[in-house]
Amino acid sequence: MRHRMRGRKLGRNASHRKAMFRNMATSLIKTLDPAEDVENRPKVAGRIITTVPKAKELRPRIEKLITLAKKAANYEQKAQEFATDAEKGSDGWKEWRNSEKWQAWNQAMAPAVALRRRAFATLRDRQAVDILFSDLADRFVGRNGGYTRVVKLATVRLGDAGQQALIEFVGENDRVKTSKKGSLAVKDEATPEESKGNDIASAVEASDTAGSPDDVAPSDDETLAQEKAGE
Repeated sequence: MRHRMRGRKLGRNASHRKAMFRNMATSLIKTLDPAEDVENRPKVAGRIITTVPKAKELRPRIEKLITLAKKAANYEQKAQEFATDAEKGSDGWKEWRNSEKWQAWNQAMAPAVALRRRAFATLRDRQAVDILFSDLADRFVGRNGGYTRVVKLATVRLGDAGQQALIEFVGENDRVKTSKKGSLAVKDEATPEESKGNDIASAVEASDTAGSPDDVAPSDDETLAQEKAGE
């Protein structure tokens, strides 16, 4: 039985898989803030193209890192009530540094620092960690999970014809569902008084269309009687 053997091996050993997913996660995060002089500048920010199995294995790893960043943002927000606006090295800052407020701030910031260190242990890239804890944490502050999507591509990879897919962060290139053309509008049900008024209006309109009694065409018997009276 394959107990405790969850996950795709992808033809690699454990250390190779760990390094590969570390590089892929770093590449995906760093596409959000690319430098202008980079040679391989991404066409779309927050998106990379890989194979379908790799994209499916990368997705939970990225989303766990975003969850760490969101938790750290909550701790940092709570620590702001003990922070100071004084410039570092100034007399006000030194006074705050030796006060009990700094002790409270230090205790409140300790979990956020620990979470940042955990993310750095996974990514091993300071720029990617800064983007993760500054941009992505604020971007998904009101979203509980589902931070990325995997979309299969029709074109296969050259060389081995592997099925390709793109993995990207949600929120930027989302599709908006539109209503189908020619859909019927739902009419509101009329009240009994409105329906009665509509029936009266229809009857009046029908009588106006019918015309007066003089305008009615004579029957055949009336026409013969008029002809005999004329003779």
